[in-house]
Amino acid sequence: MRKGEQTRAAILDAALELASRDGLEGLTIGLLAERMQMSKSGVFAHFGSREDLQVEVVKEYHRRFEDEVFFPSLREGRGLPRLRAMMNRWMEKRIQEVTTGCIYISGAVEYDDRAASAVREQLVHSVTMWRDALMRAIRQSKDEGHLKQDTDPALMLFELYSFTLGLHHDARFLHLPEAVQLTRDALEKTIQSYQSPGSSGSARSSASPGPTAVFASHRQPLALPENRRRGGPEKLERTQWDSTPPRFATCSSFCTKC
Repeated sequence: MRKGEQTRAAILDAALELASRDGLEGLTIGLLAERMQMSKSGVFAHFGSREDLQVEVVKEYHRRFEDEVFFPSLREGRGLPRLRAMMNRWMEKRIQEVTTGCIYISGAVEYDDRAASAVREQLVHSVTMWRDALMRAIRQSKDEGHLKQDTDPALMLFELYSFTLGLHHDARFLHLPEAVQLTRDALEKTIQSYQSPGSSGSARSSASPGPTAVFASHRQPLALPENRRRGGPEKLERTQWDSTPPRFATCSSFCTKC
């Protein structure tokens, strides 16, 4: 990587951290220049405008989301095993973001009633791609016979998506220590209500613990650390996993072929 590319990557990394903490609208060239100990013109040289910077931050968040949540989940078989893996990894990321903040959630709050803009369009595009990937996994689960034939994919998607939003609200805003376990229980109860009788649909075992375990397993319950229960600023310890994209990394942005 060339020096210019390294500098741009470092600026983008700092911008993502600031945007996660202060929101996309709280991200300014001046604040970023101060963080990077650069001149404003130096930052402008890499990102022409504040809006361009904000758009690139959303894109970078989406790329990392793919690498941490989507691509590793493709190691699981089509159907419910893959859907469970996607939801597990997504919840792990939500837990991490209790302290770091979530671009998708904060962005939705910031831009829900704003006029059309490049930043809003990029946010909507990225979130829609993830929702489409979840919808596809639900439909594949139904096609594989893992879910009941009368399953309404749109309703199931709404329920699963709502639980993760509730986790973020109760853990980050209300600091409720029971939020994580309640979300795990709600997700598992919902999936079981849709699951076909006699269909296990469990994710296969993996060398990487945590995210690929099925929701029903409570051997290693996820919970907020003591400092977060008191509203402390320290970061949560995140479950480690192999975030290196597998052979499916050649696919682009939740492709429809996998």
